[in-house]
Amino acid sequence: MKVGIVGLPNVGKSTLFNALLKKRVALSANYPFATIEPNTGIVAVPDSRLEKLAELVKSEEKMETLPPLVPAVVEFLDIAGLVKGASKGAGLGNQFLSHIREADAIVHVLRDFTDPNIIREGSISPDEDKNTIETELALADLQTIEKLVAAQDKIVRVSKDVLENEKMEILTRIQDDLNQGKYHGTYHIGDERLKEWFRTLPLLTLKPVLYVFNTAEEEYARKSEHNANPSEIVICARLEEELADLTGDERQEYLQEAGIGETGLERLIKKAYQLLGLASFLTAGKKEVRAWTIHQGSKAPEAAGVIHTDFAKKFIRAEVIEYAKLIEVGSYKSAKEKGLIRTEGKEYIIKDGNVVEFLIGS
Repeated sequence: MKVGIVGLPNVGKSTLFNALLKKRVALSANYPFATIEPNTGIVAVPDSRLEKLAELVKSEEKMETLPPLVPAVVEFLDIAGLVKGASKGAGLGNQFLSHIREADAIVHVLRDFTDPNIIREGSISPDEDKNTIETELALADLQTIEKLVAAQDKIVRVSKDVLENEKMEILTRIQDDLNQGKYHGTYHIGDERLKEWFRTLPLLTLKPVLYVFNTAEEEYARKSEHNANPSEIVICARLEEELADLTGDERQEYLQEAGIGETGLERLIKKAYQLLGLASFLTAGKKEVRAWTIHQGSKAPEAAGVIHTDFAKKFIRAEVIEYAKLIEVGSYKSAKEKGLIRTEGKEYIIKDGNVVEFLIGS
């Protein structure tokens, strides 16, 4: 799953990307379009449950060392800065927009700091910058939706399939909303057969968005404290990049001194994961303790298929226990004795934090 980092030039996108990867990968320079081709990086999703599960396995299996930990991951794309008029080719124009289309969700970085030494390339204020980007995405989508509607109209004229008419209704509804300046609309797709089609529509304004307010270090604590919007997060990209250069112990010591529970990056990664509509189920054994990524609402055979495609076809049942219950009783043996491990079938919806063992046929 891919998350694209977007925004106007010089708002801190590459600095944020470097901090996410804990290394200096992207060129972070004080001029527009320092990034042209998108930088990509795989980032682990912070999950404290893995280490506790590993300790449980080590104790129960009488192992000398913890089993390896394998976290869930998200891929981030550091995309070149967008400018006003991009939908008509300004700046990197269509090249920039094509990179956003590759992403499943968008992290929109907004400049919320004052630094006369960093060039403002079209940036005015967070609200106005947000509007600039969203207007360009909507204008690009209007061009795309016109082509989609025209193509679907030809299909409807010759097809008797009711689903094709429903597709046409959805497309025209999106087109009407865009013409009225309504972005990020919510559309109810009742028919299961249309959901995958809808997910693959090449429309930028349908992608989920997390707004990242990149603020100055001296404003970080105050602004973070007063931010409660689930679709927004406040960070200081420069501070996060500096923290990324520290060792784990040094970073923890700094956070404790600053009275911060977790870094802004940890909160951002977790929110990005939720933004994509993802969840993690867990497996634990001598070989490894691992978080597996699934879409929220996935049934047991689908989750089994994430481990191996054959598991979905040969699924028999799943042995399931909630992470908190397993940690509370301290071992699989105690959980079984207390009847806490349930047997679930094909219709069971796997939930975030379920610790699962799949039984597979030959």
